[in-house]
Amino acid sequence: MKKITIEDVAKRARVSKGTVSAVINAKDSVKPVTRDHILEVMKELNFRPKGVARNLKNGGQEKSIGIIIKDLSYPFYTSIAAGAKEYASGKGYSVLVSSSDDDHKCEKRLSHLFSAKDIKGTIVAPVVEGTAEIEHLFKLKMINYPFVLLEDVRGIQANVVAIDNLKAIKKAVKYLIDSGHTKIVHFAGPPQSSHTLERIEGFRHAFSESTLAFRKEMVVSVGSHYDECFRKTKEYFKNRNGEDYPTAIVCFNDHQALAVMMALSELNIRVPDDISLIGNDDIYYAQMYPVPLTTIRAPHNEIGKRAAEILIRNIESTTLLPTERVVLETEFVIRKSSRVLNA
Repeated sequence: MKKITIEDVAKRARVSKGTVSAVINAKDSVKPVTRDHILEVMKELNFRPKGVARNLKNGGQEKSIGIIIKDLSYPFYTSIAAGAKEYASGKGYSVLVSSSDDDHKCEKRLSHLFSAKDIKGTIVAPVVEGTAEIEHLFKLKMINYPFVLLEDVRGIQANVVAIDNLKAIKKAVKYLIDSGHTKIVHFAGPPQSSHTLERIEGFRHAFSESTLAFRKEMVVSVGSHYDECFRKTKEYFKNRNGEDYPTAIVCFNDHQALAVMMALSELNIRVPDDISLIGNDDIYYAQMYPVPLTTIRAPHNEIGKRAAEILIRNIESTTLLPTERVVLETEFVIRKSSRVLNA
């Protein structure tokens, strides 16, 4: 098949090559109506600018994809990267793994670097902040650059591979209610994250299907960074009398759960004797915590494989494919950090 060039786009759009180039480089010199017309032509021709040209038939050129995760030290993301690498290697692709360190500006720089340096496509664990712009993701879509997100981002229609967060948290809360717990709280993650919002919704749903009433103060914003979670956990309990303590806490993820566990230990609150603790992700060392963690097991490796599969399918397609949204199931794993009250 003939390789589509910038000349082909200019000819189809009936504009100059310079005008097409200005659109690709997001310059303000092109009228919006002309820009939209050129972008539509680029999609029709499945054209990708030079930096993201596929050149897949050139055997001498390395094929590679990128992965931008939030934290290289958190096993949840490294396991996803391992799954993506396993699938991509089988398809002849090298994998470049980088970390945004949970910083939006860093994610933006990395996505620009990957798209400009002929990395064929990228898997992104997006950093979502209250004031964060998503312009870099829009730009990737504008230039028809293949990418897959590991979390929904409001306002972006993109390929996504995620877990059923609502169902997972609902299952954990139901277990606690069935075990006799009536004073349950949810320590929520970053406020603007879709994972946070889905897990809060799952927490609410569990109460709507029980005889217990949900109250908004049962959801406590704690965050996901260890130091922040540790500090806010201590603040939460220091501002309460013992009789007002919850009997169980459902955490945003296992990393947060470790910070909570350490803070409770410092406050001489025992897990699970005084408070049951449930995490989320089942990272490999959760079972080695001071108290082995009851948690929700996410299929990390499978998430990576499915994301890489969708990404490479889009890279190698000669036509523009419809977006895909894959939602994977989880498993509830009971360990020693939770206990039954009505045995």
